[in-house]
Amino acid sequence: MLHQFGAYFISPKGDFLMSMFTGIITHLGKVSKKTKRTLTIKTNQDLLSKITEGTSVSVNGICLTVVNINRDSFEIDFMPETYTRTSIKYLQPDDPANLELPATPASFLSGHIVQGHIDGTAKLAGNTEEKNNHILKFSIPNDLSRYIAEKGSIAINGISLTVIEAEKNYFTVGIIPYTWNFTMLKTIKIGDFVNIETDILAKYVERLTKK
Repeated sequence: MLHQFGAYFISPKGDFLMSMFTGIITHLGKVSKKTKRTLTIKTNQDLLSKITEGTSVSVNGICLTVVNINRDSFEIDFMPETYTRTSIKYLQPDDPANLELPATPASFLSGHIVQGHIDGTAKLAGNTEEKNNHILKFSIPNDLSRYIAEKGSIAINGISLTVIEAEKNYFTVGIIPYTWNFTMLKTIKIGDFVNIETDILAKYVERLTKK
């Protein structure tokens, strides 16, 4: 039996196992209920059959813990820090959500290493359609821009994407038709906020080079 401490698990042998994701969205859900500390997400049986109480699930890129499973939905708790730092505070009933289960040793890492630890939010400032693709422009606070690099990796609402432009107060990404159609991005509007997780390597490099 695995014992959970936040996003970490302890195996029967006493080893620490950290939940991580790949940024490849496998399921969609919809917010059916929201309280001051919980979210109830309605989704299909394919995902529900793979989770139990205590399972970590990425919801719009946020690593959260399942606390209850119903016939057609699951419930998760969130802390005040999560409410303050992420887009959970903007979610309303019927809003769509990107969902991903944790990676396993057999998972194919076709995205990049995503921890589900949100650094902050960004606001959609532009959406330009080029042929069948969408170029999305997000405005960001200065304290996040230093971790975002041209051609670097970034997770937006849990989706693994490649940065096109990276400036002091904004960045852009390209969305191919498949990603547009099979994630919550197809519902995004100018002014909407999304969760941002920057590349973990950039944060560790900064930490290690600080004097």
